Amino acid sequence: MNTEDIEVFAAAVSAGSLAGAARRLGLTPMVASRRLSSLETSLGVRLLHRTTRSLSLTPEGETFLPYAEALLESKREAITRLRSETGTALGLLRVSAPVAFGVRFIAPIIPNILEQNPEMRIALDLTDSLPDLVATGTDLAIRIAKLRDSSLIAQKLADNPRVLVASPAYIGRYGAPVSTKDLLRHICLPLSGVTHWTFISSGKERQIRLSARFSSSTIQGCHATCLAGGGVSLLAAWNVAEDLKAGRLVRIELEDGAPEPLNIWAVYPTRRLVPQKVRVLIAELRDALTEAGL
Repeated sequence: MNTEDIEVFAAAVSAGSLAGAARRLGLTPMVASRRLSSLETSLGVRLLHRTTRSLSLTPEGETFLPYAEALLESKREAITRLRSETGTALGLLRVSAPVAFGVRFIAPIIPNILEQNPEMRIALDLTDSLPDLVATGTDLAIRIAKLRDSSLIAQKLADNPRVLVASPAYIGRYGAPVSTKDLLRHICLPLSGVTHWTFISSGKERQIRLSARFSSSTIQGCHATCLAGGGVSLLAAWNVAEDLKAGRLVRIELEDGAPEPLNIWAVYPTRRLVPQKVRVLIAELRDALTEAGL
């Protein structure tokens, strides 16, 4: 029984298809199919019901799955322990990060990481949504948020203070809000799905519900619309520092509350041993954030 064949089986269950497993493992669909067939032949049972459109576990597959996952986890831990002792980072690192943050901080450090670790590869997924790390096979995600309790491991990388901003043209037309209540009559530019902004006043949270006519799936969309005079936006201080300095945006300070601060987190699946490739990127990212004053 080959562990590479078992990897195809586990990946197919997680991805929901053999094609998804093949993409995740860097194989052709034909090779993935052959490996799964080889595993079923060696076990003498059928593990998956599969058609061109769907895939489901057989009763035998349901029985075998936890053993397969345990075997693969043991293999990963053994390899990780050996490589961490030698300081070697290798293999594919799947990283997910918010679009603006990834462009500003992660993309610039990738060339140095790859140069220093010639056996390492990086796949960077830029998205402002929150991916399921296990389902997508993501090794490391950067999240800028208030984290809820979960089965994931998270370590804080830096503070992420936020500021309310608008363009001089917008303020010239509509004036600047003075209090949190004033935001109710202003054009606000939130992320898609965000229904309120949270402010802190005397140590207490205060939520302002938004009735926005505009929203964007990325912070970059909110940022660009704000620069064009489209309204008031709540953005990370590091993201608008140059705009404020150049006068393209104006900082708005409210008399009865300050934007709720968030933190920048490195999040990865629960494992007893963290792969060296994850440690390498986190260390480089910490240095970049420190250099940026975060």
